[in-house]
Amino acid sequence: LTFRQDVRPGLPMVRRMKEALQKEEKQKEANEKNRQKSIKEQEKERRDLVLKSALGNENKGFALLQKMGYKSGQALGKSGEGIVEPIPLNIKTGLSGLGHEELKKRKAEEKLENYRQKLHMKKQENEQAADQFRVRFKNKQEERKMEGDLRKSQRACQQLDMQKDIDVPKETWYWLQPEEEDKKDEEDKEDKCTSSDLSVSEKLHILTAYLREEHFYCVWCGTTYEDSEDLSSNCPGDSAADHN
Repeated sequence: LTFRQDVRPGLPMVRRMKEALQKEEKQKEANEKNRQKSIKEQEKERRDLVLKSALGNENKGFALLQKMGYKSGQALGKSGEGIVEPIPLNIKTGLSGLGHEELKKRKAEEKLENYRQKLHMKKQENEQAADQFRVRFKNKQEERKMEGDLRKSQRACQQLDMQKDIDVPKETWYWLQPEEEDKKDEEDKEDKCTSSDLSVSEKLHILTAYLREEHFYCVWCGTTYEDSEDLSSNCPGDSAADHN
């Protein structure tokens, strides 16, 4: 008989590695088996063994219970409403002192409460920022609307003044001024500085009052009335709010 030799490359190396791993595993198991157990491990094993075993007649407390009529497996109490198994022991194995767990629990609760307070404050800050943005946006819209009303009043004032052959406005800003840099002189700059002291709302109030008194014109109605009596009796008021 002839045996065919296995000549596949790398096979002897794989076998040697598997044998080495198996040998190492067996050595670990032998070391674990022959290892000397520590005193704590021995105490734990003895304690677990005693706790798992039921109380016998040699236990003085159990013997006293039996003398009073107690039977093994019976619940405590006159009517059997008590516990059946003894209260389990809570073995303390750590090195921390008494009250350490309560202290850790209290610190964790304080940390959680601080985190919640920070979240609440952050939420309030975001809400305040959103409210401030809405107020600024609303004020900006109102300001733009007021600027549009002022320009409309300036156009009406210029047309009505010119119809009465008034070539120069009572105040420079009563009319719309052309934005040409080469036509500006020192007087225009002084007038601009004076008018810039007034806000848009103040200018609008002054100009609408001038239009009503001088031309019996209401910019909100877009109507020129015959006289002051006709204006006062037929026009709702002297502001946009009165006309709405």
